[in-house]
Amino acid sequence: MKKFLLITVFMAGAALVFAGGKKEKNDLWRELARLQSDYRWVDLSFEVSPETPHWYGFDPLAVKPLYTFENTDGVFLAYQYTLSGQYGTHTDFPGHFDPPGRLQDDYGPLEFAYPLVVIDKSAAVAANPDYVLTKQDILDFEKIHGQIPAGSFVAFRSDWSKRDAGEYENKDAAGNAHYPGWDIEALQFLIDIRNVAAVGHETPDTDSALTGAAVGFIGEDYVLDHGKLNVELLKNLDQVPPVGAIVFDTFPKIKGGTGFTSRVFAIAPK
Repeated sequence: MKKFLLITVFMAGAALVFAGGKKEKNDLWRELARLQSDYRWVDLSFEVSPETPHWYGFDPLAVKPLYTFENTDGVFLAYQYTLSGQYGTHTDFPGHFDPPGRLQDDYGPLEFAYPLVVIDKSAAVAANPDYVLTKQDILDFEKIHGQIPAGSFVAFRSDWSKRDAGEYENKDAAGNAHYPGWDIEALQFLIDIRNVAAVGHETPDTDSALTGAAVGFIGEDYVLDHGKLNVELLKNLDQVPPVGAIVFDTFPKIKGGTGFTSRVFAIAPK
């Protein structure tokens, strides 16, 4: 009888452990279903095509059919794509500016997701296309929404992504570009004091056009030299809240890559 009871208890315990293991797996699936049904999923990336907004120093995407349904007897279709690494919505890695900095294949899946903070200065940019987001703008933001958490992804919403691709440089009659950017003191504050993981913006440069023309890429250099990610040419930042969303910055694992087109999206409360 004792032996029978011992076996019964053992089997019951094993069943509970097994059920618990199954429950944990199912919990993840249920959590995914909840995230898909109860939250908004917002694409923050441009589609990749020859018409995609990109930095003026790079050529547009080139698309060449390698195999067609016609020359494979209707079997398959495949293209060859030629593009610069930093094309369209893309991530710059520290090694882009800093020789010993981390490169694309140094990043693992745990570094794809961040708390998202969106600082909206679109009204100021509409009034002044040369606007720079300042440290005071950040402090004003924190008075309303609380301190920006360490390890977060901070995005500068300018609504620049609502422009046509050919209007991103916004050149004047003399051929000088005019577009917004980050003030260097703002970036120093975010990186040195708040210890954020990444910054992002809708323009093709971290620095404003006027800053770049006067002193070069000092903002982007600061971000990358300090081991942070720099994500450019975002869109749809008007569809996510100032705080409370999670952003996913995903990219292929290219050996030695200094930057590449990225699929960036956010999960936000409805």
